Amino acid sequence: MINRQGGRTAQELTAAEAAGLVKSGDWLDYGLALSQPDAFDRALAERRDELRQVGIRNCLSMRPRAVLEVDPEGQHFHTFSWHFTGYDRKKHDAGLCSYIPCNLGEIPDYYRRFIAPPDIVILKATPMDAEGYFNLGPNGLWNPVLIERAKILILEITPDMPRVIGTHVRLHRSQVDYVIQGDDTQMPELPVVPTTDADRAVARFIMAEVEDGACLQVGIGGMPNAVTTLLLDSGVKDLGIHTEMLNDGLCELYRAGRVSGARKAFDQGLVTYGFCLAGRATYDLLRDNDDFLCREVETTNMPHNIARNPKVIAINNTTQMDLQGQVASESDAHRHISGTGGQLQFIRGAYASEGGKSFICLASTYERRGIRKSRIALELTPGNIVTAPRSDMMYVVTEYGIANLKGKSVPERARAIIALAHPDYREDLSREAREKGLVPRFFL
Repeated sequence: MINRQGGRTAQELTAAEAAGLVKSGDWLDYGLALSQPDAFDRALAERRDELRQVGIRNCLSMRPRAVLEVDPEGQHFHTFSWHFTGYDRKKHDAGLCSYIPCNLGEIPDYYRRFIAPPDIVILKATPMDAEGYFNLGPNGLWNPVLIERAKILILEITPDMPRVIGTHVRLHRSQVDYVIQGDDTQMPELPVVPTTDADRAVARFIMAEVEDGACLQVGIGGMPNAVTTLLLDSGVKDLGIHTEMLNDGLCELYRAGRVSGARKAFDQGLVTYGFCLAGRATYDLLRDNDDFLCREVETTNMPHNIARNPKVIAINNTTQMDLQGQVASESDAHRHISGTGGQLQFIRGAYASEGGKSFICLASTYERRGIRKSRIALELTPGNIVTAPRSDMMYVVTEYGIANLKGKSVPERARAIIALAHPDYREDLSREAREKGLVPRFFL
């Protein structure tokens, strides 16, 4: 149950009336992904010319934000995101959205210690049940602290929101200031990313490291999903799931009977997740399904909680790695493209887990304007953000192999990483490593 002082009225307003509560200089919070309001957002956009300097925190915008679409010069509204989607990235390029550096599991503490209480928090919810409770859907994360800290809390009622089982997803009407009616728009779905040959090759290397009873976390993207697809064809059983993001691939393992959660140390027998972003079939699977438990982000993402389960397998993507093992997963030089998310926390939590393993995956090359380039480089592109330092790297995987960097010296890891690069780039990488002193004569 969410801890917020009761005694409120849950007064019903129109979207326009609710948007009328916003004043110039206010800080609003739209929450994450499926929680982000649409009817309120459109009504607030209608007030553009009346308002100045309204800041809106959000995360993973799955639809265009009306307030940004009507304000291309950014004179009235600006969004501040904890993690970008492609839409957020475009608005960042236009100067309308800024990134907030974070480890996702720490965000509730930021709100309690460092961020002033939001003036208005607006979140989507299911219609109220017979006992007077709304359900916030498959979004645990930091919703509890938003509700706890909000000066004004508004719920936008959305019939399509899945009612789920969770530790902090039910909210009594006495804790809500205002309720507005949303529309019949369906929940946004995550597009399916086609699996490539490189994805499948990476997945085969990882699959060989997954044992019965392993507890899975997978990030977003084709490579982690390819691992779950191959696990369907393997004999691995009694899998557990403790993940930040729940996706279609993990739910396919559940449907296939590969997930029991029997060997988890806590939330035994349950699929534990912080939020869901997937397709329609997955949202339908979660409705009132007590095999799934939606938890707040401190529980899903803090390394000491991740490590409580044995044999944690953390599988995440990156976009560039240097020859010392530094990982840049969230920017392209000074252009921000995604976010740290829970990557570093799951790398550390998996390492601390008994028998745990963390995997950072990347295709060895990419193409830009028809020119192929190596994702493995002597040094990171100037301006690239280090998402995970070299000291945290465990397994690194490309379509050409897998290497464990733990305990390896700089020259040993440089040679191991070069062996994972596309063959066309290995000679140049080896020469650069020698010239810069990463690989001394002892190793030649």
